[in-house]
Amino acid sequence: MRGRSRRRPSGRREGRPRLLVPFTAMQLDPTVLDAALRIARVEEAVLVPAYLLVVPLEFSIDAPVQHDELQRAMPILEAVELAARRAGVPVDARIERGRTPIDALQRLWAAEGFDRTVVPAPRPGHPGFAPNDLAWMLTHAPNEMLILRPGPDNGATEPIEPPPVPARTPETRPS
Repeated sequence: MRGRSRRRPSGRREGRPRLLVPFTAMQLDPTVLDAALRIARVEEAVLVPAYLLVVPLEFSIDAPVQHDELQRAMPILEAVELAARRAGVPVDARIERGRTPIDALQRLWAAEGFDRTVVPAPRPGHPGFAPNDLAWMLTHAPNEMLILRPGPDNGATEPIEPPPVPARTPETRPS
C-alpha cells in the first residue's frame, strides 16, 4: 500500500488499465468491491482501492496521519487486497488526503491516471458518497465513471469495516 504523496506516478503502469475504487467513512460495501473485482478481472486491470482521508483545517494537509486513522483504514485496505488476490486481480492500494472527500479524490485524479472510477452510492444503513458529491463526480471526472448502488436484495452483506479502535487508557506505573 502506498501513500500517494510519497511519489507521483503518471498515467498507467505496466500498460494495464487502472480501476479506482474510492471510499470514505472507513467502510466499503462488499457488493461494490465484488463488482469492481469482476470488472478488473474481465479487463485485466489493476484495482486501486483508495481510502479518502479527510484532514481537518487545523492541521497541515501533509501532517502525519493519526495512528487511530491508520488503525481504521488499514484493515479495510488489507481486506480489499486479500479479496483481490483471491480473485487473481493485481491491486495497488492508496490512502489519499484532502480537506473533503472530493478534495482528496481531485488530488488523486490529478496525480495519477485511471481508466475508470467505481464509486458507491448510499443506501439505507450502508456507506456511499452523498448525492451532491456523486453529481460533482459525474460532471468533473477525468475518466469513465460507474456509480453503483446495490439493490435491496443485496442487503444481506455487511459493509467491510475495521474492528473498533480500543480507547486509549492512561499508562499505569508499577508502585
